[in-house]
Amino acid sequence: MFNRHGWLAAALIAAMIAGPTSTRFHAQGSSEQTSKPATSVVNINTATVGQLEVLPGVGPKTAQRIVEYRQKNGSFKKIEELMNVKGIGEKAFLKLKPLITTGTPKA
Repeated sequence: MFNRHGWLAAALIAAMIAGPTSTRFHAQGSSEQTSKPATSVVNINTATVGQLEVLPGVGPKTAQRIVEYRQKNGSFKKIEELMNVKGIGEKAFLKLKPLITTGTPKA
């Protein structure tokens, strides 16, 4: 009935009809979470808003607050100072702790 190319075409058409199966294909502005989890340690003294957003629980507003806090108060001396940023309490900090650094060597 179908030759080898016919099966491929049928499979492609079926996949297109079925629609996207992953959040990465959803339209921008979708309410689903599409950011990737942080895979490496993020330096809170040098990270951009976009780099901070990959951290769990850090959205655009919180990331912007971190950058603004850093600009106003200077570099973070220790990671615990992150709790001085509005929106980051102890619970959120404990989730972030293994994923962040200030970039300064530990004594």
